[in-house]
Amino acid sequence: MSEETNPKSSETETEAPDGQPAEGTDQASNTETKASEAAKAASGDGEAKPAAKAKKEKPPALEDKPFEEFITQHYLPGLTETLGKVGIHDLDLKFEQAKLPIAGLGDSECWQVIGRWQNGQRQFHVIFAKDSIQGPKYFCYADNGAQPSTLESFMIDERKVNLDLLLLYTVQRLNGQKWLVRN
Repeated sequence: MSEETNPKSSETETEAPDGQPAEGTDQASNTETKASEAAKAASGDGEAKPAAKAKKEKPPALEDKPFEEFITQHYLPGLTETLGKVGIHDLDLKFEQAKLPIAGLGDSECWQVIGRWQNGQRQFHVIFAKDSIQGPKYFCYADNGAQPSTLESFMIDERKVNLDLLLLYTVQRLNGQKWLVRN
């Protein structure tokens, strides 16, 4: 009698009656092959792609730094440099918590950037009502060594204040007094 032949090829996996692969088949190699084929199909180019690189953590924006650090390390040096470009080289800048420079406005103290030049003949104050560049800000100035007499709102229309805007508005406000460029 002749031996019965299996209609399936010898390379095809056979199953036992309980649905499990028959003994003698390489289940681990079959699973790896299927996973490899799935990865190739997902990439679309026939080759598996390398794992995505870990994202580098961005340093915080300058404006997100603590208030005092932002003013002393970024705003004051930036203002000195910017005003130096328009010819003010004897600028004395201070950042301090002090009473408002205008008489009759109370004794409350707030953070102020105080700038003086021409031997103190010209001075300005950028006043921060809160310990934040995003909070209310005010501006006052005096000429000929006098004390400031008017407190003005400063940058009231800006929703998000950054270093460049703060520098721009300060220089623009000083130029409004004709202190930087003559018309």
